[in-house]
Amino acid sequence: MHRDMQSSGRRRFLQTAAGAGLMAAGSWGGLTQAQAANAIDMYTWSAGVDTVKRMVAAFQKETGIAVNYNNLPYAQYPEAMVTKFVGQAPVDTLWLSDGWLPEWAEAGWLAPLDGYPELMKYNSDVQDFCTQSMQYKGHQYGLTYYTDCMAFFYDADLLAKAGIKAPPTTWDEVIQQSLQIKQAGLSNYPLMLSMAQESWLIEFMSALVFSHGGRFVDDSGKAVMADAKAGAAPALQWVVDAVNKHKIVSPACVELGELNGLKAVSSGNHAFALLPRYRIQGLNDPNQSKVAGRIKQALMPAGPDGSHATVGWMRMHAMSAMAGGNKARAANAVKLIEAFGGKFDGQFMFQKAMFLELGSGFGVKALYSDQEIITAYNQFADIHMLQQQQDLARKKDVISPWFSEWDQVNGSAWQAAVLGKASVADALKTASGKWAELSKS
Repeated sequence: MHRDMQSSGRRRFLQTAAGAGLMAAGSWGGLTQAQAANAIDMYTWSAGVDTVKRMVAAFQKETGIAVNYNNLPYAQYPEAMVTKFVGQAPVDTLWLSDGWLPEWAEAGWLAPLDGYPELMKYNSDVQDFCTQSMQYKGHQYGLTYYTDCMAFFYDADLLAKAGIKAPPTTWDEVIQQSLQIKQAGLSNYPLMLSMAQESWLIEFMSALVFSHGGRFVDDSGKAVMADAKAGAAPALQWVVDAVNKHKIVSPACVELGELNGLKAVSSGNHAFALLPRYRIQGLNDPNQSKVAGRIKQALMPAGPDGSHATVGWMRMHAMSAMAGGNKARAANAVKLIEAFGGKFDGQFMFQKAMFLELGSGFGVKALYSDQEIITAYNQFADIHMLQQQQDLARKKDVISPWFSEWDQVNGSAWQAAVLGKASVADALKTASGKWAELSKS
């Protein structure tokens, strides 16, 4: 986010933190030796490190609670944290992905936060799918600090050159407009889809399935993905046809990862794209993109029996079971979690700072009305469209302790259908069968 958008509130945050004299991880400044000895052990991955340090400093000054802040590269974070849990290393609070929640909760490594009304009161402040993504088997395990969703982007200049006055609102219109753009010689493959076997694939799939009115599993966790109408079949069939029948999506999409897909869009090769919402900032930055100023967000197109729904994801602050089992440490951990995931000094300070500094998305509804955020975001996109789409976001319905193993089979099955090596029905039968097998084991 542009540095010149920092407001008096932002400056106050920096001044408060700087005045604390606690800018380095594990530094406790003027706190007593006893306070330092009881420091809260906080673990995050290496994102927004400077912002986190400033927030830790402000928190320590305000509360007198020492914090031993540690961060690890994201790629190593899950495995490193599992090692710490198994070895009973000191961990009190931690950043947690919604994708890891079921497995870590089942393992007994996390403490539910349900019993802390000072944290639960924030559920009314965030979008519903955020709260749902923090819950597992009737318990809530965190407070969100980062939220985003899969978005549908279009190149306004290419649409105008093709004589198209408004972006598509349905997947049928995506086909029609793509063919029009293709026939005008403006793009060989107007729609960019990334279908490579990587961590983003389930988000792309889920956005397609949800907007077509389908699901992978039902509320009870039973696989419905193979259902011809209510499952994933309409969405997968649409992709298969887009590649093989209409030829508006490259068959190489099965080898195209999200990052390379982003680069293709920023080079001006496509009129439409599914990409994580936060990518719009880079796409409209002339230092990063050849199509800066041309990329707009529209609502996710709707299938014949679907809606403008999309998939969302979030990250949260959580408490370890070790901290939860110690009344004094739990009380301090709750205060730290509230400062980062709720309000600190009367405002959602950390989420706002992360947005203004890094462009990180948020799930707090009140921040959509924050004038500083509105002004900053509207430099490169429409914040009202962001809010409208994120209000329609849904959590991934396949998040489970066995998600990772199933995800590999499901991804290969979709790719096989796109390449014509399997029918849509057979591909989804394979994915459904694997889900049923794993859920019983």
